Amino acid sequence: MPIARFPSFVYDCPDATALGGFYATLLGWTLSQEDGWVEVRGDGQCICFQTVDDYRAPSWPSQEVPQQLHLDVVVEDLDEGEAAVLELGAIKHEHQPGTTFRVFLDPAGHPFCLCSQ
Repeated sequence: MPIARFPSFVYDCPDATALGGFYATLLGWTLSQEDGWVEVRGDGQCICFQTVDDYRAPSWPSQEVPQQLHLDVVVEDLDEGEAAVLELGAIKHEHQPGTTFRVFLDPAGHPFCLCSQ
């Protein structure tokens, strides 16, 4: 029997509503918010966002400001996925260390990857 169930990831960011909206659109999930806390839910999963003062974006791949965590999501086609996330406000990172995934930064600077498998 597990000790805990239903994990969720919580992202610190400068604007929880804006970043939650980015991921809600990216994943096709629903967004809810209350008192600065934002939840994006779908497929029985949840990602949460909280606004923090003096937020500092990760500086990946250097570790000057560690990435702390990142999200990998699978897409049917890397080129189509790339076009869609760029339109949402993501930035393609200049460092691309592989061929089966692509690294992007969300609007708050967190790295995330679109993966082909």
